[in-house]
Amino acid sequence: MRCIVQRVLSASVTVDGALVSSIGPGLCVLVGIAETDTPKDFDSMAGKLVNLRLFDSLDGATPWALGVGQRTGEILLVSQFTLCHVLKGNKLDFHRAMKTERARKAFDDFVALVGGKYDRSKVKTGAFGEMMKVDIANDGPVTCVLDYPQTPPNPNALPSASQAPLGGEVEE
Repeated sequence: MRCIVQRVLSASVTVDGALVSSIGPGLCVLVGIAETDTPKDFDSMAGKLVNLRLFDSLDGATPWALGVGQRTGEILLVSQFTLCHVLKGNKLDFHRAMKTERARKAFDDFVALVGGKYDRSKVKTGAFGEMMKVDIANDGPVTCVLDYPQTPPNPNALPSASQAPLGGEVEE
């Protein structure tokens, strides 16, 4: 599982010109689910997202002090299978991404986990499987990459950010 986490002032998703979701200050998270991901990975990532210290203290005196939950921000989760790519020459290969129907259920389960660890009313989503326009007003900018599991369980697992650069070429 790979998540691209951005601290935002606002973010929204539209499909065919229609607004699907929008949030104010908080996190916009692009979520890539790999074939090898497990419910334990989803639970770990959900906890990390809610508690990841990307926000200053309420008085502004301490940077990187609070998680989105402590700041009562919102979270926009956007499914993005392209995060599970490997490069084969100059071509993207998505064989490591979880297949659509399994991924739809896994994404819904992940959304429920994030909501359960925080406040479901503050967790919004994009439109699974649709061509979406994602507008992000990045705050900072602050962006980070999270991978779970941090160490792939086998050589065929999605490489972590520490093992290969995002978009890096992986030999098969």
